[in-house]
Amino acid sequence: MNAIILAAGLGSRLGMFGENTPKGMITISGKTLLERQIEILHNCGINDITIVTGHNSKLIKYPNIHYIENPNYSTTNMNESLFCARKKFDDSILVSYSDIIYEQKVIEQLLKSKSDFSIGIRFDWKESYENRTQHPLSEAENVIVENNKIIFLRKNLSTCTQNQKIGEFLGLMKLTKKGINQLLNKYIELKNNNTKNFHSSESLEKAYLTDMLQEMVDSGSTLYPVILSDLWFEIDTEQDLERAEKLL
Repeated sequence: MNAIILAAGLGSRLGMFGENTPKGMITISGKTLLERQIEILHNCGINDITIVTGHNSKLIKYPNIHYIENPNYSTTNMNESLFCARKKFDDSILVSYSDIIYEQKVIEQLLKSKSDFSIGIRFDWKESYENRTQHPLSEAENVIVENNKIIFLRKNLSTCTQNQKIGEFLGLMKLTKKGINQLLNKYIELKNNNTKNFHSSESLEKAYLTDMLQEMVDSGSTLYPVILSDLWFEIDTEQDLERAEKLL
């Protein structure tokens, strides 16, 4: 098992905090977001950790960590950053956004799942968007779950049928070796053939991770939700930063 942390993006909504600093290097209560994640991963027995860098990549320096740079970070998105690290796809992997804070229990629960595609979600997500004016509810990365399977992923999902439930993707997933091979093969196929819009994005290069996961659903892969209820929150805006400081 190895872990890949996606830390290439710009922190454009963090004002002065994200202007010169990668989001993962923002310090909250004495620790950077990346420090918190690395510590938890080590505690869970995951020592093979790769960080995909981009914006001000030279500022991310931790011992015994692998680094892979997304040279096109300013014109691509999360999905492309993940596949920059495809040389690490030789084992089961845990994938994490860099701009999230979570408890160790969250990773422990995800690691227990035996599914090829285990996707971290929560159902009690709407309350965390109250008074979050800089990052409104409409920007949540949502999933629709039916019969304990994820059948649809996209931002701003607001309606579903009676036998379905809407959750939020938490930027965490675990894939087995079989799952990661399916994902890589589909990506290679798309790279060779895709020239048009890709799900909710204008191209494969600018795709969100949820776009690629939707492609896997459409291609017949089964994505299982791992429902997480322990502490988790995202640091995307100055408002989020202030809230995190208070909570921690």
